[in-house]
Amino acid sequence: MLWDLARAEGPEAAARAALDRIEAWADPALFIHRIPAAEVMAEAARLAAEGPMGRPLYGIPYVIKDNIEAAGLPTTAACPDFTYVAAEDAPAVARLRAAGAVLLGKVNLDQFATGLVGVRSPYGTPRNAVDAACVPGGSSSGSASAVSAGIAAFSLGTDTAGSGRVPAMFQNIVGLKPSLGLVPTRGVVPACRSLDVVSVFALTVEQAAAVLDALAGPDAADPYSRAAPAGWRATGGGLPPALRVAVPEDADLLFDTADDEALFRAALSRLEGLGAVLERVSIAPFLALARRLYDGAWVAERTSALRDMVENHPGSLHPTTRIILEGGLSRLTVDAFDDFHAVASTRLLSRALFTRFDLLAVPTAPGIPTLETLAAEPIAANSRCGTYTNFVNLLDLSALALPSGFRADKRPAGITLIAPAFAEARLCAVGAALHHAAGLPLGATGEATPPPAPAAGVEAGEIPLFCIGAHMSGLPLNGQVTALGGRFLRRDRTAPGYRLYALGNRPGLIRDGEGGASIEGEVWAVPAAGIGPLLAQVPPPLGFGTVVLESGPCLGFLAEPSGLVGAPEITSHGGWRAYLAAR
Repeated sequence: MLWDLARAEGPEAAARAALDRIEAWADPALFIHRIPAAEVMAEAARLAAEGPMGRPLYGIPYVIKDNIEAAGLPTTAACPDFTYVAAEDAPAVARLRAAGAVLLGKVNLDQFATGLVGVRSPYGTPRNAVDAACVPGGSSSGSASAVSAGIAAFSLGTDTAGSGRVPAMFQNIVGLKPSLGLVPTRGVVPACRSLDVVSVFALTVEQAAAVLDALAGPDAADPYSRAAPAGWRATGGGLPPALRVAVPEDADLLFDTADDEALFRAALSRLEGLGAVLERVSIAPFLALARRLYDGAWVAERTSALRDMVENHPGSLHPTTRIILEGGLSRLTVDAFDDFHAVASTRLLSRALFTRFDLLAVPTAPGIPTLETLAAEPIAANSRCGTYTNFVNLLDLSALALPSGFRADKRPAGITLIAPAFAEARLCAVGAALHHAAGLPLGATGEATPPPAPAAGVEAGEIPLFCIGAHMSGLPLNGQVTALGGRFLRRDRTAPGYRLYALGNRPGLIRDGEGGASIEGEVWAVPAAGIGPLLAQVPPPLGFGTVVLESGPCLGFLAEPSGLVGAPEITSHGGWRAYLAAR
């Protein structure tokens, strides 16, 4: 992998390998603007002379979708008559440069990011690196092809309705769709500005997460930017031992082939093998909302961003793009409010779902169309690709698309994990384990998926907290910990000498120097700024104090002994989970 090559041999070796791969791949529809090889090598040489200097993406080659600005380079959004030269980098690109990454150029896309198939461009259709007979996926077509083909270690795409996830499935790579506003979209040609995000494609989850860590952060000049909770990060989380995962009811599932269905169900079985408890739920309201995305207010929002092109230069537009954008001119404001109210109502349902579950698992798409299939039904096939993606940004959720295997015809399938906003660390911890469990090659490179890295230990600004009850993973109050940026570290036990009592829906732990036992729990890393807010949610007689674990002292949940009078002792069960299982 180019990522590993940059780490082992430095920026110049990685840049040269990327340039050689571009030549060998020889796809004239991949790049809209290539940075000359001499300039790429000069940048790599500059970085090599400076050394890593703590830069997390030092020497790693990447590409960007050509609706994202890079200083001095043309931005086309796949429309030649729209072309302009950017005066400065978009914040996302500026942050990657600061992190030491090496830009190779700007790649093709569905014109104005309108489409999920990747064929709506006057610059041609980038080759699907896994199967050239299939569409590459869109709108971030070139971004996905470059990563799957091993040309770029990672890439930036954008995602409004699935453009950062559908191409990932179609090319057997990882697509990380961040929370709305987490990465600034200033310097990005808008599709639906209120829903757009900058997304990341990579060969592994951990690489995508590392890129997102470098990208994330508010931008004072971007009205749609917002700050993540204190202590947010995408990397370093451990796989929680108990996960609650919602899965659509069979009535809400749509597949192109029996193989697509079988591969999704196999991915669910791997989730169960990781300790997840699955429960079927109806996502019919989410699917109904998704249908509004291309039939309501957000079509008008797309048209608004490009009104001059639609009204004054319609001949410059791709025929399918023109049909979609012209449709926005006839939308009524009164109908838009129906859409906004529908979003608000469905967000209530979404919040309720994620109080019960850590994740929602869906197919990334029903299946992958061939170029021939798409030519026969260009709009219907495109819409079908967004079945499970269109609602995610509308509901302010984060998502991670992962490969799930290959059909009998060798074409790829995928699964997407969905979580609340700013839950990227949870998505990436689970996603890395699930990706490795699938045992698949990386993109079209043939390289094996590496095992996930161990969870990072407690870092600066974090405090380890020992949880012994409903705040543990998979239990009802765990969301209070994760909402504050808590990361699972490990299972642990107290030293002998503790007693456990049942206080209704939660336990109380006290130390007893003359008796007691060792009690099982979990250690979570919680941002220091979150300890006070978490404690404020803990009712008496519970509180925090020093608990002696087998691994040493740790802040943990303790109870006032006076508050346990009359409560049944459950020490013999050895922990709250065992007590719940025995009831």
